[in-house]
Amino acid sequence: MTAHLSSHLPARRGDRLAGKVAVVTGIGAGIGKGIARMFALQGARVIGCDIDAAAAQATVDAAAAEDLVIDSLHPLDLTQPADAKRLMDHAAQRHGRIDVLVNAAAFGAFVWLEEMDYERDWKRTLTGEVDLVFLACQAAWPYLKGHGSSVINFASANARMALPLSPALAHCAGKGAVLAMSRQLAMEGAPHGIRVNTISPALVETAATRFPMENIPGFREQVLGKLMLKRTGQPEDIGWLAVFLASDESSWITAADHAIDAGATAW
Repeated sequence: MTAHLSSHLPARRGDRLAGKVAVVTGIGAGIGKGIARMFALQGARVIGCDIDAAAAQATVDAAAAEDLVIDSLHPLDLTQPADAKRLMDHAAQRHGRIDVLVNAAAFGAFVWLEEMDYERDWKRTLTGEVDLVFLACQAAWPYLKGHGSSVINFASANARMALPLSPALAHCAGKGAVLAMSRQLAMEGAPHGIRVNTISPALVETAATRFPMENIPGFREQVLGKLMLKRTGQPEDIGWLAVFLASDESSWITAADHAIDAGATAW
């Protein structure tokens, strides 16, 4: 039992998203990269983007090596309304509609309150975690209407709890805003057949999160101490939940926040 709980379920081929057109932002790394790959494995036609052109192209090339197709626009800055519109127009022109939007792209500055610069840290984080979700949803909305589509936004366990040793003030504010915004979007989308849900992960191991895990004394122990299941998350853990929320299996689920945090927010 312990060995089973310490591992994650790897991505695998299937048909749960067969024929769906899915826009996934932030495919260059981490959760966005993992979801783009998993969606392609499950039969979706994936259109991705990233501000980091080299990272996005690496994801596209890695997919091609597995005989998977991920289409990508890069570099693309989703904090710019014109770029958000260009992405959604591109997806719709290629495929006629958008069935799934996954807002995985984000930027957050992790700085203690007394050291935080208003423009560089606070405003940039809220732009990179809130504005970019708003702009992507607004640009995709006309293409999501009328055919049972799904929007998946990312909140965070940090929208509900503080984590000692983590200077996450701006990040907590941004993810709390995404959580509240998504409920309102679900209400506005329901008459048009658009479902909107959030995923709230605890710490998932990515290139970005490995730095504090490996370099801040006591941080890994602090993170694991909050988890009932004593391992950090992997992109595939989030990917499986995203597959469910993108699929018709979740057609009666909207305005829901899905904690995927090894029990961290339950105690």
